[in-house]
Amino acid sequence: MNRCLELASKGSGKVSPNPLVGCVIVYQNKIIGEGFHQKYGGNHAEVNAINSVKNQELLAASILYVNLEPCSHFGKTPPCCELIVRKKIPKIVIGCADVSSKVNGSGVAFLKNHNLEVTQNVLNEKCKKLNIRFFHFQKTQIPYIILKWAQTKDGFIDKIREQNQKGINWITEKETQIIVHKWRSEEDAILVGRKTIENDNPELTVREYTGLNPLRIVIDSNLKLKLKHKVFNNDAPTVIVNNLLEKKTKNLTYLKIKKEDTIITLLTYLAQKNVMSIIIEGGAETINRFIELNFWNEARVILGNQVYQSGLKAPTINKRYSKLQTLNKDTIITYLND
Repeated sequence: MNRCLELASKGSGKVSPNPLVGCVIVYQNKIIGEGFHQKYGGNHAEVNAINSVKNQELLAASILYVNLEPCSHFGKTPPCCELIVRKKIPKIVIGCADVSSKVNGSGVAFLKNHNLEVTQNVLNEKCKKLNIRFFHFQKTQIPYIILKWAQTKDGFIDKIREQNQKGINWITEKETQIIVHKWRSEEDAILVGRKTIENDNPELTVREYTGLNPLRIVIDSNLKLKLKHKVFNNDAPTVIVNNLLEKKTKNLTYLKIKKEDTIITLLTYLAQKNVMSIIIEGGAETINRFIELNFWNEARVILGNQVYQSGLKAPTINKRYSKLQTLNKDTIITYLND
């Protein structure tokens, strides 16, 4: 099952809103086939694993391991359970159940009804953790929310800026900045407020890492931002959340929302678009609003080695951290909102 999880993780950032799934086929204690779900709309892990077996006759005496309950319904691809039955694979080992309404036990029932031996809940917690975004989305129908910011040793997120002073005041090391781009590639969307765009002019892409760009979301209530900013380029679609205009152009969507309902209405809109996860990268005012409303699942705070002595105070999380990671001169602190 650990190998299934390794394979499944290779689909990170490419298969949403589907879950991450890996599959291994074993014959006489030897792996004879393996596969994973590689992209949304493509073959599921079980199909890729079965197709990778050179001698298909061995399947009738093999064990199929998969980290998530196989599907039994027609979606963008045919049901995996039907293929498993057709190939006469006698034993199936499953990591955890698929709680989505389209599966939710029907896969296991289908396999058992066809007299296959099914073992469930192998490395159950590890399997559920891998697909924490998927399970959260299925349960709540809102995206999994990650807050992210960098701060100095003395607790500041930015310097006090002179009038018209623009550009990023880097707090972290270059290697950490690449890690942040990796994080972006793993989520469906990324969000910042207007002041972050005005001050830093970020692109909000994964240009320092290999992967898909997330959907970019900018909160600009009164449409003060000019379209010359990098976030409005054609590298990825961008949603501009505002109080004035509902409009769609080639690469921009103007989403009109009442100011008092901005966050909850936005999250509902994203869920309708099958956006399963979002990373909030600033600024402090925007992040603090999510914290105040308790709309967050995870926070990643990067503690840099710099000291500002004065500036814009960083947000605070009143919880004990769950993980500490040192990366050169930086420290990544992770909090979970259990």
